[in-house]
Amino acid sequence: MASDPEQPPISFLAKEGKSSGEIGSAREPLLNVNGAHDSENYSIYAAILPFLFPALGGLLYGYDIGATSSATISIQSSTSSGITWYNLSSVEIGLVTSGSLYGALIGSLLAFSIADFIGRKRELIAAALVYLVGALVTAVAPNFPVLVVGRLVFGLGIGLAMHAAPMYIAETAPTSIRGLLISLKEFFIVLGMVAGYGIGSLLVDTVSGWRYMFGVSSPLALIMGIGMFLLPDSPRWLLLCAIQGKGDSKNLKDRAIRCLCQLRGQSLGVSAPQQVDEILAELSYVGEEKEVTLGELFRGKCKKALVIGGGLVLFQQITGQPSVLYYAGSILQSAGFSAASDATRVSILLGLFKLIMTGAAVGVVDRLGRRPLLLGGVSGMAISLFLLGSYYIFLDNVAVVAVIGLLLYVGCYQISFGPIGWLMISEVFPLRLRGRGLSIAVLVNFAANALVTFAFSPLKELLGAGILFYIFCAIAAASLGFIYFIVPETKGLTLEEIEAKCL
Repeated sequence: MASDPEQPPISFLAKEGKSSGEIGSAREPLLNVNGAHDSENYSIYAAILPFLFPALGGLLYGYDIGATSSATISIQSSTSSGITWYNLSSVEIGLVTSGSLYGALIGSLLAFSIADFIGRKRELIAAALVYLVGALVTAVAPNFPVLVVGRLVFGLGIGLAMHAAPMYIAETAPTSIRGLLISLKEFFIVLGMVAGYGIGSLLVDTVSGWRYMFGVSSPLALIMGIGMFLLPDSPRWLLLCAIQGKGDSKNLKDRAIRCLCQLRGQSLGVSAPQQVDEILAELSYVGEEKEVTLGELFRGKCKKALVIGGGLVLFQQITGQPSVLYYAGSILQSAGFSAASDATRVSILLGLFKLIMTGAAVGVVDRLGRRPLLLGGVSGMAISLFLLGSYYIFLDNVAVVAVIGLLLYVGCYQISFGPIGWLMISEVFPLRLRGRGLSIAVLVNFAANALVTFAFSPLKELLGAGILFYIFCAIAAASLGFIYFIVPETKGLTLEEIEAKCL
C-alpha cells in the first residue's frame, strides 16, 4: 500500500499498537486526546445529502408504522375496502400489521452476511429497491396472500435500511455534527409516523384507501435509491477493504480520497490525502487489519461493543415503548377518549409531540453529550411509568394522571432511547465489526419490539395494566444502572478514538 513518505508504513503502526481485544497504556500518537477536530473542514451543503438519502429509509419505516393503523381499518370496511375479501380475522389483521416486522427481522439476518461484503452504499440501494417492490406489491395485491408477501418484502427493506443508514451516516458525517445527523434519522422516523397518521386519516374513508396508503411509499423509495446511487461510498469502508487486502490497496485509497472530497465539499481543500492517511493509520493502530471471526464477536472490545449496543436497543424496547406506540389509542380511550375519532386525532397530536421532543434532542446531543440525555430521559420514563401504573391501580378516576404519564413517557423517550439508542449503536462498534455488530443490534431491536408488542395484550389480561406498567417502571430503573455503569460518552470523538478509548 502506498503511504506518505514522511509517515511510517501502516504495517509498522499496526505492530506498535495492540490487538482488537486490548487497549492499554501503549502510546497513541494518532489519536486526539482532547477530542478537538478543528482541521476537519466540511461544507454544510455537502454534508446534507449523505444524510438525507439514507434518512429516507427511516422516513419510510416511520410512515409504515403510522399508515398501517389506518390501513387495517380501511381494508376491513365493507363499503370502502374495494375488495371482496375484506372480512379478515384477527390473525390475518395481525399478519398485515406485523408482516413488515417479520420482514425486518429477516432483513437484519441478511445484513449480517452481506453488509461488509457489498458495503453501506449498495446495501442502502438494495433497501430502496426492496422498499419499492414491497410498496407496489402491497398496493396492487389482488388477494390476501399477495398482500402479506408485499408486507414481508417491505419489511425486508426496513431491516436493511435501519441497519445500513446509521452506519453510512456515522462513517461519512463530520465528527462535530455526527450526533446531530444520526439523531436526525430518528427525527425522520417520527416525521414519517406523523405523515402516516395524517395521510391515513385522510384516506381511511376513500374507496381502496389502503392501497393508496401503502402505495405512497413507492416514489419516496425511488428517490432514495436514485440519491444513494449518486452518493459516494463510505471512505472508511473502502479503507477497511484496503487494509484487509480486499482489492488493490492503492486503488481503494485513491477512491477513498475522492469519496472524502465529494462528502466534505471544496472546503476540504488539499487535506483529503492527509485525512485518509490518518484514518488508515488509526485503523491499523486499533487492529482493524484482520477480518473479524464469529468467535471474536464475543471477545474483547467486540464483546463490550455488543453489550453496549445490544443492551441499549434491548432496554429501548422492553421499557414499554412498543406498547405505548402501538396501544396509545387504547390507553387514551381508557383514560376518557372514548370516540375513535378522538383517538385518531390524539395519535396525530402525539406524533407531533414526539417530533418536537426529538427535535429538541437533536439540537443538544452534540453539546450535552449522549449520557446526560440517556440518564435524564430514562429517569423521566421511569417516573411516567410509575404514574401510569398508579393510575390503573389507585387513580382510575383521575384521567389527567394517565394523560400526563403518557406524554411524559413519550417526551422522555424521544430525548433518550429514541435517538440516542440508534446513535450509540452506530458509534461503538469497531469498523471491522460494525456491519455484523449492527445487524445483531438491529435484530435484537426488532425481536424485542415484536416480543413486547405481542406480549402486551395477554400480559395486560393476566396481570392488569397497572402491574404491567410497574414492571416496565422496574425495567426502566434497571436500565438506568446499565447506562450509568456501562455506556460510555462518545461526544466529540472520532469513530477510531471511540474504539481506542471507550472499548
